[in-house]
Amino acid sequence: MTSTVDARRPALPRFSLVRRLVALAAGWSLAVLVVGGLALSVFFSQSSTARFDDDLSVSVDGLLAGVVVEGGAITAPVSDDPQTQRAYSGDYWEIATPAGQGLRAVARSRSLWDRVLPPPPEGPARLAGSAGKTIYYDAPGPAGQSLRVAALQGRLPDVATPVVFMAAEDRAPLDRDVGTFVTTTIIALVVLGVGLIAAVVVQVRVGLRPLFALQREVADVRIGRSERVMGHYPRELEPLASELNALMAHNHEVVERQRTHVGNLAHALKTPLSVLLTEADQRPGLLADVVTRQAEAMRRQVDHHLRRARAAARTQGPGERTPVAPVIEELARTLEKIFRDKAASIDWRCADDLVFLGERQDLLEVAGNAMENACKWCAGRVRVSAQARDPRWLVLSVEDDGMGLAAEQRQEVLRRGARLDESAPGSGLGLSIVDELVRAYGGKITLGESAMGGLKIDLVLPRADG
Repeated sequence: MTSTVDARRPALPRFSLVRRLVALAAGWSLAVLVVGGLALSVFFSQSSTARFDDDLSVSVDGLLAGVVVEGGAITAPVSDDPQTQRAYSGDYWEIATPAGQGLRAVARSRSLWDRVLPPPPEGPARLAGSAGKTIYYDAPGPAGQSLRVAALQGRLPDVATPVVFMAAEDRAPLDRDVGTFVTTTIIALVVLGVGLIAAVVVQVRVGLRPLFALQREVADVRIGRSERVMGHYPRELEPLASELNALMAHNHEVVERQRTHVGNLAHALKTPLSVLLTEADQRPGLLADVVTRQAEAMRRQVDHHLRRARAAARTQGPGERTPVAPVIEELARTLEKIFRDKAASIDWRCADDLVFLGERQDLLEVAGNAMENACKWCAGRVRVSAQARDPRWLVLSVEDDGMGLAAEQRQEVLRRGARLDESAPGSGLGLSIVDELVRAYGGKITLGESAMGGLKIDLVLPRADG
């Protein structure tokens, strides 16, 4: 019964340890790379824009230093930059005075042709508020370019109104450099991120290799390849390996103690029963008949429960391994001799590397009872096949060419002591014993119709690696 604590405990996603470590490291690395990439891109954009603005500021200072005032008239300095002489070249300058919400051009570069540079978005008020300081802003150019503009408002001798000195340049080269840097940075960070994730995967796989080795050793113990964990492990895993060995030794001790108790119980019970049967046989009569019947029933009960106890004890211990083919071959030879009078022929097929995860005696009892039942009811032919169903299970199929069983009778024969034909010899325990042992190993038995016409018995049993 599930406890209240377990019922309230939220189910955790069953991710592997490797996946968790890789996901955590990859998430942290990607977050750092993304933040670092954004920071680098912003820093490069700001520093490039600052250098661009410095060049514009030099041009504005050149205009201010070279302007000439004669009789109140402003004369612009002569420019030796060919870019300012070519129309719409992307390199412009202008000298203007405030006029309402705009500017009135006093002098301008030939490259502006018949256009003027736009004022700041806030208009002349921003220039007035930053008088004596150069301000920078973006504005559309005369040919549709995106311009970076530097503007400085100052005073000139003999000029009553403030004068605005403006220099502008197409910012496409700046944007292109920033775009190239961002693209290069993204590619570099993606490559770096992939490399970091690959390195994390390798590091985790190498770091957890001892844990995987321990898992394989425990699996080898479970399927009977070894009796204990033998490997040498790092300091963190050594206590776990020692505890596993101690646990397996304790389980083995418990199983051996159970087997001893089972043997002692069998001896203690069977001896008095044998005495009762012998005494009843020597003193015939009504009471002797009753004693004989009840003693036989008690013996069958003892055999039934002791067999189940032995099978349970075996399945709880370290896995033993039994090759299937030699057992089937031995049973086939023996049963053909036993049923020589009806010329029973057993055709069997089994891969040499098929291995039963259990004791040989149990496989003999399971396969022997199923094959004996087939020989008993066959017309002359029995077919046995054993094959792997998947890595954990094998299927042992026994078929005969007899009369078979109706669907409603198939479950009846699995009941302990059930006999559908009282004229046939036997106690009716054969298939019930098979069912009990198969279930004790976690398998199952299925009865069906054989292609040969008789009964088909499919036994699903635990499989060990070959």
